[in-house]
Amino acid sequence: MDIAAKLADLGLELPKPAAPVAAYVPVVEAGGLLHISGQLPFRDGQVVTGRLGADTDEASGYDAARRCALMLVAQIGKALDGDWSRVEKIVKLGVFVNSDPAFTQQPKVANGASELMESLFGEAGRHARSAVGVSVLPLGAAVEVDAIVAVKPA
Repeated sequence: MDIAAKLADLGLELPKPAAPVAAYVPVVEAGGLLHISGQLPFRDGQVVTGRLGADTDEASGYDAARRCALMLVAQIGKALDGDWSRVEKIVKLGVFVNSDPAFTQQPKVANGASELMESLFGEAGRHARSAVGVSVLPLGAAVEVDAIVAVKPA
C-alpha cells in the first residue's frame, strides 16, 4: 500500500502528527485495533475554527473534516512506523461537527474524512461512521474526527 504515492496523486502531504493538547495519548493499540484520539483540522500550522451554519459553510466544513482525516493518517503512520501494509481496515470514524443548532448537514461535512480514507485505502478505507453536531469543540475547531483501525500484528 503506497500511501505516499496516493497522497502525492491527490496533491496532499502528511502533516507532522499533532501532539496531545491534554492528558491522553494520540494512539492506543489493543487487540489488533488502533484507537486514535480525536484529531483537529490544521491549515498552515493553525487549527481551522468555526461553527458550521453560522460563520462557516458546508464546503469549508468538508475541507476541515478532510484535514482531520489527513492528521489521522499521520497518526496511523507514526503508530505503525510507516508500515502501511499493517493496515487491514478503517473500521470506524467518529466525526464531530461544531454546529449551529439549525445546521443539519453533518453527514455531508463528514464525507470530507470518509472520502479521503476511501481514496487512500481503497476498499479497506470503507468504514462505519458517526456524524454528530456539537455545540463546541476544543480550541474552537470546526471539526474533530477520531478513528478505529484494524491492523495486522507487527
